[in-house]
Amino acid sequence: MTQTSENVTWLTQDAYNQLKAELEHLKGPARAEVTSKIAAAREEGDLRENGGYHAAKEEQGKQELRVRQLTQLLEAAQVGEAPTTSGEAAPGMVVTIAFDGDEDDTMTFLIASREYASSDIETYSPQSPLGTGVIGKKVGENAQYELPNGNKATVKILKAEPYRA
Repeated sequence: MTQTSENVTWLTQDAYNQLKAELEHLKGPARAEVTSKIAAAREEGDLRENGGYHAAKEEQGKQELRVRQLTQLLEAAQVGEAPTTSGEAAPGMVVTIAFDGDEDDTMTFLIASREYASSDIETYSPQSPLGTGVIGKKVGENAQYELPNGNKATVKILKAEPYRA
């Protein structure tokens, strides 16, 4: 598979190892556990009215979806070092932007894979319209990105600092 910048996910070695461990757990112990839940529920009888069976099957479906997501993500991952210098918007950076040059109307977010999304800071993927618009821009530069309605928005990069978990 040829990788383009659109389907590459940048990960630190630690993040890659963490996601790989989650994938191994889901493929091994977690898969065996849900399979035994399904088998135990089957033995209870009529599957049409068996809540435990349906819950276990739903859990299995969610688990298998996560296995596929992680497999695709890890196959397309580019492992590298987290940025250590400030000043340029890139994956792994916390960026503060001003909308239309109005330094009172700002937003701060992390440029990272959805795997890093947390309630602590808003996260935009490098492939998102905003992510692709700001990546490579230095503090003080303007960036343009496309809004969902097709219009363009211009933002000014105010800060770009390495993310610290």
